[in-house]
Amino acid sequence: MLNSGDVVLANIQFTDTFEIKKRPCVIIFEEFDNIIVAGITSNKNMKGIKLTKQDGAIKDSVIKTNYIFTLSEKMIEKKLFTLNKTKKSELKKNLINKINNLN
Repeated sequence: MLNSGDVVLANIQFTDTFEIKKRPCVIIFEEFDNIIVAGITSNKNMKGIKLTKQDGAIKDSVIKTNYIFTLSEKMIEKKLFTLNKTKKSELKKNLINKINNLN
């Protein structure tokens, strides 16, 4: 069973191509068999929440809270690690701030 804050490796189809790639993402929540996730990139110049090797990442990365999408469980290959309480809280705050800034 997967939970909020789990970082998973998933097969993701990008919007600008039909190509499917394996990419890490963090689960925000699951509801009605839809898993809402935020993408993770190793491009440290991107805006978002920093992840380090100490957090469990294979290499220093960024949770891209501007890149939210829906997966089915079939697209998830495996769980990599779970965010600690501090990172979960930071993710929650970041997402709430984005929602509060909707016009």
